Amino acid sequence: MNKSIKLFAVCILAQLFTFHVAAQDKAKKIDQLLSKYNEYGQFNGSALVSENGKVIFKKGYGSANMEWNIPNQPDTKFRLGSISKQFTAFLLVKLAEDGKLKLDVPITTYLPDYPKANGDKITIHHLLTHTSGIPNYTSAPNFFKEKSRNPYSPEEFVKTFSSLPLEFTPGEKFNYSNSGYFLLGYIIEKVSGKTYEQYLQEVILTPLKMVNTGYDHFEIILKNRASGYEKQGKIIRNSPYLDMSIPYAAGSLYSTVEDLYLWDQALYTNKLLSAKSMESLFKPYIKFGDSAYGYGWFLEEAPNGNKAKLKIIEHGGGINGFNTVISRVPADKNLVVLLNNTGGTILGEINEGIRAILYNQPFNEPKKSLALELLDVYSEKGAIAGTERYKKLKNDPTYRIKEEDMNSIGYQLLQSGKKKEAIEAFKINVENFPKSGNVYDSLGEAYLADGDKNLAIANYTKSIELDPKNESGKKALEGILKK
Repeated sequence: MNKSIKLFAVCILAQLFTFHVAAQDKAKKIDQLLSKYNEYGQFNGSALVSENGKVIFKKGYGSANMEWNIPNQPDTKFRLGSISKQFTAFLLVKLAEDGKLKLDVPITTYLPDYPKANGDKITIHHLLTHTSGIPNYTSAPNFFKEKSRNPYSPEEFVKTFSSLPLEFTPGEKFNYSNSGYFLLGYIIEKVSGKTYEQYLQEVILTPLKMVNTGYDHFEIILKNRASGYEKQGKIIRNSPYLDMSIPYAAGSLYSTVEDLYLWDQALYTNKLLSAKSMESLFKPYIKFGDSAYGYGWFLEEAPNGNKAKLKIIEHGGGINGFNTVISRVPADKNLVVLLNNTGGTILGEINEGIRAILYNQPFNEPKKSLALELLDVYSEKGAIAGTERYKKLKNDPTYRIKEEDMNSIGYQLLQSGKKKEAIEAFKINVENFPKSGNVYDSLGEAYLADGDKNLAIANYTKSIELDPKNESGKKALEGILKK
């Protein structure tokens, strides 16, 4: 063999070995991170991580079914929630590429029965980018009690929100709306002549051999499907039933971390869409804060030490018993997929930790949730005991206090009739996050529920002072002052 060729081959082998060792080291750190989150009750699911397009880690943690002690695995099927939206958006762009619809025309072009007062103002582009102004049906009062358990056809369910007043002029601003993506599914059916499920299977799932992905139907026996659970403090319960006709094109799909890797890899190709159409999915059409939204994807930038910021394309999902994240760094073909089956948890934080490992950056170690610890004490032993426990643990470095966690347990206590305990929980949030308007709003609500109007007024006033955009707080304060 020529010496120069031999030297080149040796260099290549050395590089491959170095990459392999580095990948193994990162995989070990990711496993240690996820194991600790699992130990602290903050991750119960499956994870997959790829670097430079190659899978370096995949593993399940905790139970897919707790009653039978069946473990989560990389091939466990989870409900995706709003990760489903990126598939719906892809199908709309595919129909546009095929000349079957236009994205910039009124939705009444394809839904002639939709009320024209609103429908003539709204385009498919508005629906795709959450800029339509249509109220989000999952935010409606009593939605989960009155509608979420009942089956609807797409046509029937569209009628439940189609005549509601728009919240703003279409295109004016971003406001996340499941209603918009529900409508997109209905439009797909009208234009394609097939059900949303059939068209999804034909255009995406079959070509990509995503055999472990589909539209979830409660009544169908589905091998390796995870059960959904939700936590109340440290207690885990079966999640409430949700009829899967309700999330529909906004959130009814299931998948595995392995299938979502296939999906990720396909997005780097033009197998299903032209380069121009593919690019249209990831444009920052509407900006809000430090983020933007494309078609079914959030677009963000993340710090990367002293280097240029990383451009992140990602989306999360939450649905009864499940929450999920798929996060991509296209420049490096890096991917993190986290699917969890114990309701809402801190997947954003976990995702950031894994990304830091991929880029050899420092990250915060997992800590126990002080909120979960306190919820049990407040619930079982009362306000005084709960606050005493807080004083003992607040400086313990193994615990952390997060605003959203404390807010959540405060509302759990309030909803269960434990008003004094809820007040104490919200007061802890005020102590730790004194610049947040939301913590004062919550405390004001608890005082109002407990009949203390003066303290309710004081806290709502402080909330509005810190957050002048707090419209609900303004309405609550106005209502108190009128009485």
